[in-house]
Amino acid sequence: MRAAFAALSGLIAGFSALAVAELVAAVIRPEAGPITAVGGAVIDRTPPALKDFAVRNFGTNDKLVLELSILVLLAGFAVVVGVLALRHRVTGSAAVLVFGVVGAVAAVGRPEGRLADALPSVVGAVLAAGVLYLLVGRLAPAPGPSPAAGGRGGEPSSGTFDRRGFVIAASAAAAASAGAGLLGRRLTSAVQAGATASRHDLVLPVPASAAPAVPAGADLKIRGLGSFITPNKSFYRVDTALVVPRIDANDWRLRIHGKGVERPVTLSFKDLLRREIIERDITLTCVSNEVGGPYVGNARWIGVRLADLLREAGVKPPSRGGPANQIITRSVDGMTIGTPVETVMDGRDAMLALGMNGEPLPFDHGFPVRMVVPGLYGYVSACKWMKDIELTTFDDYDAYWVKRSWSQQAPIKTESRIDTPRPFASPKPGTIPVAGVAWAQHRGISRVEVRVDGGPWHPARLAAEDSRDTWRQWVWEWPATSGNHTLEVRATDRTGATQTDQRVGTVPNGATGWHSVVVNVS
Repeated sequence: MRAAFAALSGLIAGFSALAVAELVAAVIRPEAGPITAVGGAVIDRTPPALKDFAVRNFGTNDKLVLELSILVLLAGFAVVVGVLALRHRVTGSAAVLVFGVVGAVAAVGRPEGRLADALPSVVGAVLAAGVLYLLVGRLAPAPGPSPAAGGRGGEPSSGTFDRRGFVIAASAAAAASAGAGLLGRRLTSAVQAGATASRHDLVLPVPASAAPAVPAGADLKIRGLGSFITPNKSFYRVDTALVVPRIDANDWRLRIHGKGVERPVTLSFKDLLRREIIERDITLTCVSNEVGGPYVGNARWIGVRLADLLREAGVKPPSRGGPANQIITRSVDGMTIGTPVETVMDGRDAMLALGMNGEPLPFDHGFPVRMVVPGLYGYVSACKWMKDIELTTFDDYDAYWVKRSWSQQAPIKTESRIDTPRPFASPKPGTIPVAGVAWAQHRGISRVEVRVDGGPWHPARLAAEDSRDTWRQWVWEWPATSGNHTLEVRATDRTGATQTDQRVGTVPNGATGWHSVVVNVS
């Protein structure tokens, strides 16, 4: 029984550590909390193959799974320490400090870490050590019966202790910890209220260069086929942020500096709003998108041309004698993304985006400002929550993902996907629409073909093209017969290149292969 109460003491101490750490992090910054710091450190050190496994199997819930895993490990550690403290009270209590050391090192060691980030973990661990020491003290055996009662006076009884005192102390510690955690949540919400208000109050300017209306016929409106424009709530999110940054647009600043920058500049959000605003439909793709995967989406973006900002700062592309060939963009969460200068300045609609599908950027997608570059995978182009642009070279600096075995440069590959019928569907014989999307951003799609059971390729009917920077829907009317069948699709871009059938994974610069779907017509 005492061992069970000791384990409970460890859990309460662990809960106290997290709650108090959250309260302190609310004062410093939410990203300094131990769960966030440790989770971020785990993500930073995760091999690409394991990262792809997490994205493939857990999707946008990968961060939730990571946080739950950390909590389970922490709970196990707390139980062990609690039982240890039952026999070695000081040693067990001191072991709680290990939690603080791990959290502090993880927080300070993050790319955006600073010394103050160690405080939440340290304060939480010190308090938790005290809580455990006090609770285990309540588990000390009560003195045995006196000699007059027939026992040997002064000897401890192996099973009796002050249960009432323990319950009172444990309840008080748990209640105080819950209060600290709740206060921390409220403080964090208060701090983030300014960011929420700045987004709510933002009225996007009318673009000087508006996107053309989506042409009639661009959206085939086939059941099972997603809409041409992906709603914000459905747009994929793949990043490393366990806590989504919430930045007040009124406080936001962007610095442009580095090699070849003749006139370094710092811009505010209002500075961007006063500039020429453009609006474009652009399809984004994540490099972690496997063949047939969901991490691709099309949106209408509004923002400022990045090339214009660079030219005004005196930047020249390498083709015109500029010394820098790489743009490093930095996010407030420490992410670094490297983008070719030449690509950004070659005339495409690379932008600092302020809005998405007619509203200010959602926090999940980078509010107040993110980068969008047509034709490049997100890990080399789509920095969210950005705060800094540095001009450098690929030889001088490796961005975050390049340090983790991904390629320095990564143009999006020509790919296609079958959306309907779904895998293992059981349609009836007859004419069945086989439909999906194809993409080759900044090159465009010229042809899509479908085949059944390895037979001849059949040309699909293409939807109207919005622009070469967006995906394109397609459909083929299949005269389906009974039996199990395998459908395959391939696309050809406007350069004449047809996607390869060679199946490779996402590392180091994007997956290739034909998407296939098995159905049972019956």
